[in-house]
Amino acid sequence: MTDLKTLLLCSSAVVVSGVAAEAADLPTTKAAPIEYVRVCNAYGAGFFYIPGGDTCIRISGRARYDFLYQTSKVRTATGGDLTGYLGLLRLNLDARTQTDYGTLRAFLRLDLADRSGPFLTSGSRQREGLAFPGLGADAFNRTQTYVNADKAFIQFAGLTAGRAASFFDFYAHDFELIGGTAGSDTFSTNLLAYTASLGNGVTLSASMEDPVYRRFPVFGSGGAVGAFTAAGGFAGYSNGFNPFTPATYLAPIVVGPGNVAFVDVTQKSRLPDFIGVARIDQAWGSAQLSAAVHEINVGDASSSVAGVSTATPGLGISPTGRASSAYGWAVQGGLKVNLPFIAMGDTLYLQGAYGQGALSYTGISNYTAPYDALAAAPVGGGSFQQYYADAVLNPATGRLELSTTFSAVASLLHYWGPAWRSAFFGSYAEINYNTKGRNALGLLGFGFAPAGASAANALAFAFATSPVLRGNNQVVTGASLIWTPVKDLDIGVEGEYIRTALNSGVTPDISKNSLRYVNAQDAAQFRFRVQRDF
Repeated sequence: MTDLKTLLLCSSAVVVSGVAAEAADLPTTKAAPIEYVRVCNAYGAGFFYIPGGDTCIRISGRARYDFLYQTSKVRTATGGDLTGYLGLLRLNLDARTQTDYGTLRAFLRLDLADRSGPFLTSGSRQREGLAFPGLGADAFNRTQTYVNADKAFIQFAGLTAGRAASFFDFYAHDFELIGGTAGSDTFSTNLLAYTASLGNGVTLSASMEDPVYRRFPVFGSGGAVGAFTAAGGFAGYSNGFNPFTPATYLAPIVVGPGNVAFVDVTQKSRLPDFIGVARIDQAWGSAQLSAAVHEINVGDASSSVAGVSTATPGLGISPTGRASSAYGWAVQGGLKVNLPFIAMGDTLYLQGAYGQGALSYTGISNYTAPYDALAAAPVGGGSFQQYYADAVLNPATGRLELSTTFSAVASLLHYWGPAWRSAFFGSYAEINYNTKGRNALGLLGFGFAPAGASAANALAFAFATSPVLRGNNQVVTGASLIWTPVKDLDIGVEGEYIRTALNSGVTPDISKNSLRYVNAQDAAQFRFRVQRDF
């Protein structure tokens, strides 16, 4: 038995030795090293190295739910809805690489939202081509899908190129949910800018920006289309009270006795907006001075059109050429002060702006109609409409006359405790038009054509009381309360009161079929939000 065990053990040893010898003769292959994602500490929390390179990237995002309630005066096709809803997705990508010239950065932000309700769906975004409306009987102007490449810019050695927020902006509704106060807030535009750092937090910037996202129309009456009639406008005070219909985009000019030409008042992209900014950032806060130049232009004159009302001069052959371009401008000063002696995180913003022919830079239209609209009311079925125009084409002189606007805003953020904060804010803004252009439109009868000679007195009175191109102002005040139970989660509510008034005089209340005149109209909006950032 012992001899048998010895024989087996010896045989096993021989076999194992042989296999090991053969294995040693085979070619060997090394396993590929596993490449782990490495944390990048050079640019703050959340960055990591993209495997295989020296670029650091941070991925972040946002999910948001909004519920809105706003007052309405009527239940008509243009009013009556009281509530709105929003669900929003935001995705951010921030990529940075260290080079011999400093940090090379690319930042991308995509916003996608589904919105319903008349004050969460946005006609402004549709006019920009950023939103797609519902077309059903109960969805038209009530549902909307919003898609925006909100940010897509490159920063390198002081250069910023791509899609970004306007360099002119300062406060830009930093503490607000609704964002209704007056003030410039062009959060997505195409630009090329350079920023020079002078040290101690002082920077100077020059920016060349896309003018399309800063335009408000040149006002034209559209000739006889939408002409004011005693039956349809003045005598009935109907909801159709709108002497001027801008849908034709034509403005009349008198070129000689009996000769009327019609000018295409859609603006052409010829020059960018030029913006200069001086800014300082210190431990106490920030201050900024901004200035902008904005070209306003119109197209060629076209042949006179038939059907102009009898109140206008006779027709003749139109000239060639166009009205000379005008140049709007705006200046803005802003101050941000940190108030840690009240509570950690407390901050006060103060800002003021003044402009001529540059409506969006002062932001008077921000609550009612932020982009490219000639007229709108701040509330469903409003008593009258505000009119917005960077310029008016004077039919008597053929010149562009610029509107004048100014705005002032204050906003205070206060922390009641680590998890609770409130914002208190208010703004005043005013717009005034050169009376020469408006008076010429009325005296020559453009857009104010009476139904007959017997309506002359009614016509004069209607012209005097029409809200068209009348100076107006808007006050926006509001407050919020926001709870942050855990980091990056906000649950809050905000309310705003909005009062829009004529600077002087009265106008017919188009929400009522009665002989009622008003000077002002009120609106209120409330918004509830749940938002998670990561």
